[in-house]
Amino acid sequence: MHMPEWSPTPPILAGHANVPADLAAATALLRSRLAMERWPVPAAAFPAGTALVGGAVRDGLLGRLGERPDLDLVVPVEAIALGERLSREHGGRCVVLDQERSIARLVIRGWSVDLARQAGADLATDLLRRDFRLNALALPLPAGSELLDPSGGLADLAAGLIRAVSEQNLLDDPLRLLRGERLAAELGFRLDATSDTWIRCHSRRIDQVAPERVRVELEKLAACAGGGEGLARVQAIGLLDAWRRPAPVGEGAAAVKAAGGEALRQLTPAAAEAWGLNEDEVLTALPLARLATLLDAASWGRLHASRALQRRCGLLRSWRAQLQGAGETWDAAKPFATEREQVHFHRELEHDLPALLLMLPLPFAREWLPRWREPGDPLFHPRPPLDGMELQERLGLAPSRRLGELLAHLTIERAFGRLESSEEALGEARRWLKGQAP
Repeated sequence: MHMPEWSPTPPILAGHANVPADLAAATALLRSRLAMERWPVPAAAFPAGTALVGGAVRDGLLGRLGERPDLDLVVPVEAIALGERLSREHGGRCVVLDQERSIARLVIRGWSVDLARQAGADLATDLLRRDFRLNALALPLPAGSELLDPSGGLADLAAGLIRAVSEQNLLDDPLRLLRGERLAAELGFRLDATSDTWIRCHSRRIDQVAPERVRVELEKLAACAGGGEGLARVQAIGLLDAWRRPAPVGEGAAAVKAAGGEALRQLTPAAAEAWGLNEDEVLTALPLARLATLLDAASWGRLHASRALQRRCGLLRSWRAQLQGAGETWDAAKPFATEREQVHFHRELEHDLPALLLMLPLPFAREWLPRWREPGDPLFHPRPPLDGMELQERLGLAPSRRLGELLAHLTIERAFGRLESSEEALGEARRWLKGQAP
């Protein structure tokens, strides 16, 4: 899960009617928090008319600015040419993000600086084409320039609202339908009623968006503290229907969604900590558990997820179904039919066991965490006592399926404490080979 790299500071927003009483004072405080003198490219290096927009402005006003915030700049020139020039003069590399709209990213000394050519005749027009009012704020770079807020984003920030600039702006890029839900979960805000209606009404439009962009937004949502509730909402309003596997025959789609939504809502940081996970484990396990609960491996494939993510989600869902299927007949002391199955389980989930525990309503599973945390535990981190090369050299074996079976056998013997030394392992290997001889 994404935990903030920022140290919370008091929000700048205050004053009458939920807007800053003194815009000049608010702007000055925002500038001090942005610390432009620390930027990897001096503010003076950008052309006249450049303004900082988007997340850095919003987060600075909310008191949640990171050490190296992503900088989004609107420039009144061709952004790609500017990015290439700045990379030559100040280092880093320039990446073209959108050739047609002239958008580039300068990656430099751990910072990400996005440059976008101004859309429209002036900066206010550019801002009014953006997704949500709290993102339609701009801070011109020259000292003395005040915040520009043509849509009322400051009031929304103060009120904790996610409000679309317009319905058409959402339709211009349907990914914004999903982004609104993500922003609500990330900031702890709520969607205003009209924007919520627009998102629900046009949810089917998101199938026009490249799958990769949808996947990235879902991964960001899963990493938010409120991501479980956010993903449940996304699922309920149909934003994922284009990529989700149809409901099984005999089961209503509504019932399947409801069950999945309830499971997602239970995946909270507080629940993970109560279950026994420490902070670092929560950071890794909670987003993965949410993603696996949300969609199966095939659906993640349709969203162009990596093979690794598809496999991890598939394994988590498969083992959850198998272990939950055992129900009340499960014996906490021996939850697997065979030793081989138990070792196979721990090998497949060696890195992701905490994520599975979050998905299982099994109180005794919490007892597995102390052993999983011990890297040398031979069952929870199964390894053969001797590697294949050593077995080949010591026993005159050739690479073969038989060698693989021997390694698996020795791994099981070690996992359950029946081998304590290399010599014992060699002796067991000889015994096993003798028993397997034609």
